[in-house]
Amino acid sequence: MPSVVGLLEQHELAARRRVDGLREEADRIQAKLAAAEQEWLEWTIARERVGAVLSAPGGNSAGAVAAERPGGAETKAEVQVPPPAAARVKSQVPVWHEGLPRTALSADYQRVLAALADRVRLGQSPLTCQEMTAAFGMDVVPAKVEALRSKAKRLVARGWLAEPAPGRFTLAPGVNGPGGGS
Repeated sequence: MPSVVGLLEQHELAARRRVDGLREEADRIQAKLAAAEQEWLEWTIARERVGAVLSAPGGNSAGAVAAERPGGAETKAEVQVPPPAAARVKSQVPVWHEGLPRTALSADYQRVLAALADRVRLGQSPLTCQEMTAAFGMDVVPAKVEALRSKAKRLVARGWLAEPAPGRFTLAPGVNGPGGGS
């Protein structure tokens, strides 16, 4: 009959092997994730470039079209084609100025502003990124918290948010004015 210490050592060894196997699997998944993120970034850049080309003046080649009439005479029929809307990139945050609506931001940024506007309206203290992550129903893990921190820091840099204390965010003065920032 094996000793208790021997059984514990066997279980410990099995657990260690399981942990090592899971770490190897996690490393493989992390590598696949990095490759997928790189591909996503390349497609995002391509979409930005196409949007910039299509929205540039003179980028619309359908301004005037020659139409042929059944009688053989040709006339120029002007076709009013609105310029295509440039694709909105998530990370583009305009600098805040009086009259700029929150809708100028992507949905993720609007969500951050709405959460902080509610805090200001209720007279509550500024939020940390961990608190915002939990309030949004996301897992409070470093990756999610840091992604939210990046967004908040970008909003601070563009004048939408203020950071009265390190790591604590609130609306910048004037952003929560009449019309909720517009």
